Amino acid sequence: MARRLVLALPVLLLLLLVGHCHGGKIGVCYGRNADDLPAPDKVAQLIQQQSIKYVRIYDTNIDVIKAFANTGVELMVAVPNSDLLAFAQYQSNVDTWLKNSILPYYPATMITYITVGAEVTESPTNVSALVVPAMRNVHTALKKVGLHKKVTISSTHSLGILSRSFPPSAGAFNSSYAYFLKPMLEFLVENQAPFMVDLYPYYAYQNSPSNVSLNYALFSPQAQDVIDPNTGLVYTNMFDAQVDSIFFALMALNFKTLKIMVTESGWPNKGVAKETGATPDNAQTYNTNLIRHVVNDSGTPAKPGEEIDVYIFSLFNENRKPGIESERNWGLFFPDQSSIYSLDWTGRGNVDVMTGANITSSNGTWCIASANASETDLQNGLNWACGPGNVDCSAIQPSQPCYQPDTLASHASYAFNSYYQQNGANDVACDFGGAGVRSMKDPSYDTCVYLAAGKMSTTNSTSLPARSGSSQEPLAECFTPLLSMLAVAIAAVIL
Repeated sequence: MARRLVLALPVLLLLLLVGHCHGGKIGVCYGRNADDLPAPDKVAQLIQQQSIKYVRIYDTNIDVIKAFANTGVELMVAVPNSDLLAFAQYQSNVDTWLKNSILPYYPATMITYITVGAEVTESPTNVSALVVPAMRNVHTALKKVGLHKKVTISSTHSLGILSRSFPPSAGAFNSSYAYFLKPMLEFLVENQAPFMVDLYPYYAYQNSPSNVSLNYALFSPQAQDVIDPNTGLVYTNMFDAQVDSIFFALMALNFKTLKIMVTESGWPNKGVAKETGATPDNAQTYNTNLIRHVVNDSGTPAKPGEEIDVYIFSLFNENRKPGIESERNWGLFFPDQSSIYSLDWTGRGNVDVMTGANITSSNGTWCIASANASETDLQNGLNWACGPGNVDCSAIQPSQPCYQPDTLASHASYAFNSYYQQNGANDVACDFGGAGVRSMKDPSYDTCVYLAAGKMSTTNSTSLPARSGSSQEPLAECFTPLLSMLAVAIAAVIL
């Protein structure tokens, strides 16, 4: 009996741990409020080339749905706010919609989510009361055809659904939405669906730059930590604070088991003069850091290590969107499908994963220690890069290629540049409190090869961060603790 238990225990632990060994998912929002976009089949090809696996659209456009057939891309489709009345009133309307807009293309097109309504609390017409009846009718229609376990139903919300979001632990839903919010949350729990929210640290910074720093909004290591006075939790970026404000709001209503999914987040690449933060460099920095945060399962201070799925807004600039300049410029690509800035969807760094080409903002630059920096600042920067910055600093250890010359400036330069190249190769990633400066000259020497955009060191083969988000390293991180767990469990049973 004991021997049988010893053999079964490793298998049980393996199964339990494997369930937690998959990172958060990164998708992209494919908005089409423009008159210059490529045809849907071209867009589907672009998305496949970028190895993007999850796409959100804002309706059930048949041409778009057909374009993603047999691509392996999972599609999130939507019931627009304008259709909520028809969907809430009559089940037959929903049945007909499902028959015409979904079933002919499923499962060749992998439709996995249906969002019923979008940010209804922001809608100029009050359609909030229609959301839950429409969701229930969509669920009934799916159940009739046996898809209610395969297609998940939810609804998206803005952060404006909260009456308070700071500090995160004080997060609370606006009480005026209680009439539809509680039934909706009950529906989500009943059907194991996530609470979907659109989060934009950009707006928090743009609307209140005196209270929210650019570094804090961009996930920059130079950001000043924000401590929640109620919990003592330390926040290093605005995104985590916004996610946790939703979590605490859900917990206050006793819905703490609901998974949170971020269905929009991003950064504009262009804006009017007063929108100084809306630049390609900042957009690249935010989205690069966001992807890394997600694929590494960093979690949030309130829920560390918990995976969260995020959809980046948006695939293209959309020239027909109303409002100020930035509203039309959230895209990752121009209409001709060229990149506005390069983005590594794997979370490994700043190399274009499709072409391996140099990133536009790098332009063959490196980051080195400033000659004017104090030894204290250099040491602090070096310690940060080799610690929380996730830089592999093995190359500057004794007997390794970049150890000599054994000086603080030389070691700091290597570490600074590694962080710089892996985090967008922009001014923010080379700041280090003023201790780093950008250089046009390659600092490599002898066998010590410094990272450069589009080229990883061949001499130092482990130059990527410890948590790269690649398909192998997260598994290694999952199975390392497994080994010790197995040893302890087996020893306990044998003894």
